[in-house]
Amino acid sequence: MTAVRDAGPSDADDVYRLLNGFVTSYRPDRVVFDGTTFPRVIEAASDGSAEFLVAEEDVCVVGYLLALRMPTLFAGGTILEVLELTVTESVRGRGTGSALVRAAQAKAREAKDVEVTVPTRRAAGFYRALGFRETAAYLKWSTA
Repeated sequence: MTAVRDAGPSDADDVYRLLNGFVTSYRPDRVVFDGTTFPRVIEAASDGSAEFLVAEEDVCVVGYLLALRMPTLFAGGTILEVLELTVTESVRGRGTGSALVRAAQAKAREAKDVEVTVPTRRAAGFYRALGFRETAAYLKWSTA
């Protein structure tokens, strides 16, 4: 049975392990992760500007979701944008990712966000099955 809960500082090792299997465009740096990015994400989740959730099976973290809450003018309120969602390969297809997304949707309802969005290249079908519809294409400019 998958349980979804808010991520906390003690989840750093598990999240880093999952992150390494998730990223395709960047290479995670453990020093930066521990010293900067992970603490900032935990802080953003604690102040309500992000949702950072983990999925557990038998007390083992098997997935995480990171979404940022952003104020908008166009939508007339805040939107919650899912930026990262990954599940351990051995448990994919068993509802863990869906449970994480549904938990984020529930958090969005509680926060009175106007919508939940997700930019994706690889998982459009997964999100469509959860009721998402395509509305835009993302373009990227990199400082590197």
